[in-house]
Amino acid sequence: MWLGNIEFMGIQAPSTPRAPRVIDTWVIPNPPGVAAQWPPQLAHVLHVFGRSAMLAGQTPQQVIDEMDAAGIGRAILTGLVEDGFEVPNDVVADWMAQFPDRFAGRASVDPRRPAEAVKELERCVLELGFGSLLLLPYAFGLPFSHRLHYPLFVKCVELGIPVVTQVGHTASLLPSEPGRPLYLDDVALDFPDLIIVGGHIGWPWTDEMLAMAWKHPNVYIDASAHLPSRYPAAFVDFMRGAGADKTMFGTDYPLLALDRAVAGVLRLGLPAEAQDKFLYANAARVFSLEASSAGVPSVGIRA
Repeated sequence: MWLGNIEFMGIQAPSTPRAPRVIDTWVIPNPPGVAAQWPPQLAHVLHVFGRSAMLAGQTPQQVIDEMDAAGIGRAILTGLVEDGFEVPNDVVADWMAQFPDRFAGRASVDPRRPAEAVKELERCVLELGFGSLLLLPYAFGLPFSHRLHYPLFVKCVELGIPVVTQVGHTASLLPSEPGRPLYLDDVALDFPDLIIVGGHIGWPWTDEMLAMAWKHPNVYIDASAHLPSRYPAAFVDFMRGAGADKTMFGTDYPLLALDRAVAGVLRLGLPAEAQDKFLYANAARVFSLEASSAGVPSVGIRA
């Protein structure tokens, strides 16, 4: 009755805060059969992050359950191709088929065989419905601007899809130098119609990555593989200001726990508009997920 009187008098009762919309831009499908093959240099990363238990593998339903608990409506699944290890694109496609409203796909190819790589990318996009390409410079010791990548850039432009790359050091026991963000510079100039996303922020060369995103209209940053409490201060300032339209949330799951990563973003105290752009709107636009995300049910979130 009291609450009704307040409303009758024209005073609005406090409303329950709306759960944020969230897209995770970087999730690695890790079924048990794949998890059993992680090589030591990659398994090392999970050990360092205290996530060794994830080497047992996960089912797609387990990942969906974790997404629901974290408030993540949609995730981009990415294959991996490294020398001697692979998360096959067909595994990504299988998970997508099981949960088409929750998972999108990203292809991964071996750039050392460019003709085959271009064919595989085309198959993933035209037949499997993937929406982006992943290139990992550290995996083959090839910087992003290496000539072997250029046929793939041409195909990405032709297909109208973004290319995502790892920038910064690699926590895995492989050389980090190929991940210098400055290697994006020439590619962004040569391919102004190619959308380029630098994943993992670029630390310890964060300023280089911020410079690339500030300079080039077609360059973006995703924050995968870093807990929000560890985001460099310069990156958080960029999210709040000049980079509000250029930054995106990601986890690199199973490296990071989904609920912990989302809760960490909420604790950053970003302005509401900047937070929504970071968690959802920028990724929805860059990866063309707006329409497909619209029907995702609202889920709760653990702060």
